[in-house]
Amino acid sequence: MSRFNALKADAHWQGVWDDRKTFAARDDSAKPKSYVLEMFPYPSGKIHMGHVRNYTMGDVLARFRRMRGFEVLHPMGWDAFGMPAENAAMERKVHPGAWTYDNIAAMKAQLKRLGFALDWTREFATCDPEYYGHEQALFLDLYASGLVYRRDSAVNWDPVDMTVLANEQVIDGRGWRSGALVEKRKLNQWFLKITQFADELLGGLGALEAWPDKVRLMQENWIGKSVGLQFRFKPVAPFDSEIEVYSTRPDTIFGASFVAVAADHPVAQARAAGDAEATAFIKRCKAGGTSAAEVETAEKLGFDTGWRVAHPFDADRELPVYIANFVLMDYGTGAVMGVPAHDQRDLDFARKYALPVPRVVADGDKTDPVFEGDEAYTGPGALVNSAFLDGMDVEAAKAEVITRAEAGEWGRGTTVWRLRDWGVSRQRYWGTPIPIIHCDDCGAVPVPRDQLPVKLPEDVSFDIPGNPLDRHPTWRHVDCPTCGKPARRETDTLDTFVDSSWYFIRFASQPADKPFDKATVEQWLPVQQYIGGVEHAILHLLYARFWTRALSHIGLIDVKEPFAGLFTQGMVTHETYKSSDGRWLSPDDVRDGKEISTGDPITLGRVEKMSKSKKNTVDPGPIVDQYGADAVRWFMLSDSPPERDLQWSEAGIEGAWRFVQRLWRLFDGLTEGTGEDVALRRRLHKTIAGVADDVEALAFNKSVAKLYELVGAIEKAQPSADRTAAIRALARIVAPMCPHIAEEAWAAWGQTGLIADAPWPDVDPAMLVEDEVTIAIQVNGKLRDTLVMAKGAPKDTVEAAALASDNVIRMLEGKTPKKVIVVPDRLVNIVA
Repeated sequence: MSRFNALKADAHWQGVWDDRKTFAARDDSAKPKSYVLEMFPYPSGKIHMGHVRNYTMGDVLARFRRMRGFEVLHPMGWDAFGMPAENAAMERKVHPGAWTYDNIAAMKAQLKRLGFALDWTREFATCDPEYYGHEQALFLDLYASGLVYRRDSAVNWDPVDMTVLANEQVIDGRGWRSGALVEKRKLNQWFLKITQFADELLGGLGALEAWPDKVRLMQENWIGKSVGLQFRFKPVAPFDSEIEVYSTRPDTIFGASFVAVAADHPVAQARAAGDAEATAFIKRCKAGGTSAAEVETAEKLGFDTGWRVAHPFDADRELPVYIANFVLMDYGTGAVMGVPAHDQRDLDFARKYALPVPRVVADGDKTDPVFEGDEAYTGPGALVNSAFLDGMDVEAAKAEVITRAEAGEWGRGTTVWRLRDWGVSRQRYWGTPIPIIHCDDCGAVPVPRDQLPVKLPEDVSFDIPGNPLDRHPTWRHVDCPTCGKPARRETDTLDTFVDSSWYFIRFASQPADKPFDKATVEQWLPVQQYIGGVEHAILHLLYARFWTRALSHIGLIDVKEPFAGLFTQGMVTHETYKSSDGRWLSPDDVRDGKEISTGDPITLGRVEKMSKSKKNTVDPGPIVDQYGADAVRWFMLSDSPPERDLQWSEAGIEGAWRFVQRLWRLFDGLTEGTGEDVALRRRLHKTIAGVADDVEALAFNKSVAKLYELVGAIEKAQPSADRTAAIRALARIVAPMCPHIAEEAWAAWGQTGLIADAPWPDVDPAMLVEDEVTIAIQVNGKLRDTLVMAKGAPKDTVEAAALASDNVIRMLEGKTPKKVIVVPDRLVNIVA
C-alpha cells in the first residue's frame, strides 16, 4: 500500500477548488439557502490554533450542508481597523494600512492551506474604503432617523498618548501602552441610541432558542432591566439642594445610613467651590478608569461634605452626604442611597468610614438591628426594623414604599436599564471617519452622499502622540456643504465594534452603489449558524443585534435578529514553561524538561489558553507541513466536546495522522467484493444517520467516535459487496472533516466531479431498526452470560435459552432455580 502524501494532495485539491470557485455561493440558486459564519479574525499576522479550531467547526458544517443539498454561504473577511495597527505604525515606522494588508495576505495563505470551504469571492477588509464608505452611508441613515446624537461624556484619557482609552485598555488605573495615570475627562462624543431598543433586545432573547443559555443570561444581565424607586432626599439646613437617587431596593430604605454623589455631580462641584480638600479629592476620583467593573473593584473612597439630608420617612433622621469614587455620573442620577447591610459595596464603604450598618432584611432567624460581619446579606427574607414594612417580604415591601412615595409626591416607581447608549467616538486614525462636517454657522452637517467614502489620508505621521487627523495640514479643512463657508471635518473615527456590527450583512450582498440589496440579504439572513468565542458574548453580539434592529427600524431590511443559531467553542490550550530565571518559554524552546539553549531544567506551568504573552502558542504552519491539513482538522474535532477547551498535544496530532493513514489504506486498497455482510451494512447506515445528526448538533467529537468505530468494523470485515460499499460511503461521510483525502480517493476511483459536490449518502431506514438485542443473564444478581436473540422474543423462549447457557448450568449445579425473572429484551435474572 502507498502512504497518503498529504502535502501533495492538499496543494492539488486546494488549487482545484480555487480554480473552479467550488465554494462560491450563488444568490440566484433555487436550492434552500444556509448561511454558516465564523466570527471574522483580526489580521494580526498569523492564525493560531484557536482560529483553526473555530474555522474547522464551521467548515465541517458548511461542507456537510452542501452535501445535503443546500446553497451554502460560508464567507471570510477581516476585522481590520483598530489600535494594534496604530501601535505597529508607531513601533515599526510603517503605515497601518501596509502592516494590515501584509498581515491579511499572510493569514489568507495560512487559511487556504487548511482547505476551508470559503467563498473568497466575497472577501473584504473593514479598512477597505469601499466597505467603510458604505458604513458611513448607514451611519448617516441612522443620523437622519434620530438614532445618532452628540453629547459630553466621561472618558478614560491617556495624557501621554493623548487619546481616549477603552475600559479594557486601563490597567490598574494606567494606560496599557504608555503606563501613564489615566484621567477621567469630559469630551464631546457621538452616541448611538441603543437604549431605545433595550426592551426589544431583552425580549428578543427569548426567541433565540439555538443560543447558549449562558450567553442569553449574560446579555440579559448587561441590558439589566430593573424596576425601582426614583426619589428625592430633602436637604437639612444649611444645605439647600435636594438629591435625587434611584434604588432597585426601595424595601431597604430604613437601612440607609448615607447618601453618596459622583465627583462631577452638582453637589460635589458646589462643595468643591472654595474647598481645597474637596477639590483635591475630586481630582483623585478622576484618576482611574470609568468602567463599572473597575469602579466596583477599586478601593472605596469618600469625602464627607458636612452636609446632611433627611430620611423620607423620618424627618428627624439625618444622613451624611459623601462624595464617593464608586459613584459615576453617567449611571442613574449620579447619586446613590447607601444601605450597607444589604449591599457589599456600601458595606465596604461604611466599615471604612465607621458609618452605621442597620439590618432591615432578616437572614433566617437573624433579626438583630445592628448588622455584624463584613459580608452583606443580599438574599431573601422578611423586613425587620423597618416600621410599617416589618413582616413583609421583599417584593411586597418594594411595592409599599413605591406606593407611599408616589402618594407623598417625593418619588415615583421607575423602570431603568443598566444598558447605556453606545459611545462610538474614538480619537484614533485607523478607523472609519465619522462623516460629519462642523460649521460655526450650521453646526454638525452630514457629508453629502456623493462625497462618500470620506477616505483616511495616507500622508500621516505617528511621531507625535494623539490623533494624526487632528493635526493633518489639509484633510480636516473643508467647506461647509450647506453654506459654503470654511468648516472642519470630524476627526473622531468610529468604534471598531461598528465595523463588526453589520459585516455579515455585507457578506450576503455586495452591490457597488449601496451597502446591500434588501431582497438579496433577506434570502440569506439570519445567519443559521454563527460560531465564535464566548468572549464576544456581550458587546459584539449585542451591538450586532442592535444594528440589525436599527436597520429594520428605518426600513432597510425586514430582519431583526442577525444570528438564529450561536455556538461558542472552547479554547485551545497548552502547557506553559518557564526558564530557571523566570522567563516564559515557547514549546519550541523546550525538550525533555530542559531549555534547549542553556540545558537548564525548566518549570512546568499550568495548562492555559494559548497566548503570545505566555509563549505557549503552536504555529499551525509547521504542523500542517509535517502532518497535512486533514490530520490537523481531525485532531481539532476529536476527543474534547467542542464547547470545552481542547489541550494541544503532540500525541494527539500524531494519532490523527495515523487515522488519516488508516483511511488511505482502506481507500487505496478498495476492491470489488461479492456476498453480503448485513452487520456491516447495518453499522454503515447507523453511522451515516448518526454522523449527520452529530454534525448538525455540532457534536463533532461524537461523530469522530462513530467514524472510528466504522473504520474499525470495515478493517475487521471479510471482503464482500457490503464492505466495498462501506468504503465508498466512508469517503463521503468523512469528506467534510478530511476533504483532501476524500477528494484523492474519489478521483482515484474514477468518480466524476468532486466529492465536495457529491450528495451525502442515503440512509436505508430498515437498517436503523434493531431486530436483535443483547440480553444479560444474571444468577443471584450477578452477570454470568449474555444472549443475542431476536427482538421481542417470547418470554418462554428467552427463559429456555438462558437456562441452557453453559455458564448458568455450571452455576446451578443441577438444582432447579427458585425463580426466573424475564425483563423483555433486556435481562434474565435467575434466583438459585
